[in-house]
Amino acid sequence: MNIWTVAILVLVINLPFGCWRARAKRFALPWLLAVHVPIAFVVALRVLSGLGWRLITFPVLIGAFFAGQFLGGQLYLWWQR
Repeated sequence: MNIWTVAILVLVINLPFGCWRARAKRFALPWLLAVHVPIAFVVALRVLSGLGWRLITFPVLIGAFFAGQFLGGQLYLWWQR
């Protein structure tokens, strides 16, 4: 898999966790879990995809991670309206 495919998967994986994070009280245990549990999935995806640990992959995947969290939170807020 190339870096952009993995980045899209990282973004999609983080959407439900972003929704969960938006519902949780900030810095409470559910909020911390919603932020940190997807990291295990991202690391597994990185290893299984054969992407490796090249330095150029970090900004792309970190950006996709935060974008997924943000968009998931915005999706939850939109759904509540």
